[in-house]
Amino acid sequence: MTYEWRFQAYLISTDRQRVDLSVVHQFLSEESYWAKGRPYEVTCKALDHSLCFGLYDPNGAQAGFARAITDYATFAYIADLFVLTPHRGRGLGKWLVKTIIDHPELQMVAKFRLRTRDAHGLYTQFGFTRLTRAEEHMVLSRLAVDPADEYSYADSQP
Repeated sequence: MTYEWRFQAYLISTDRQRVDLSVVHQFLSEESYWAKGRPYEVTCKALDHSLCFGLYDPNGAQAGFARAITDYATFAYIADLFVLTPHRGRGLGKWLVKTIIDHPELQMVAKFRLRTRDAHGLYTQFGFTRLTRAEEHMVLSRLAVDPADEYSYADSQP
């Protein structure tokens, strides 16, 4: 089922057919710190297996994006959330986060997780806290990891 929300003249939609993959991939692979160098095929596959939230400007153009990786029952991971520069400063990032955590199909989810280097202030407004008992969590990384502990797609290619 597709859901849509409006705020000011903007739209958030879960309709994946509306997502402009070229815009989303360009931002993620060239401008984000967390997915720099991500291959187009990886972006496409990630979106295919996620609940996607496209943010669209008054003309219908892609203005931002986020996705939730979820089982719809116990766990959701918010990933790849961004608002394009011309649309920042309007509360759209806050609206995008709120829309995800309030999504009707995610109301049973007990834990939302995410990773951020620079947006702690945004997420704490919604009750996110730093990871507790980090010693209980583990990760297997199949990508090269740089000193800042960020994934590097460019370094992981054969």
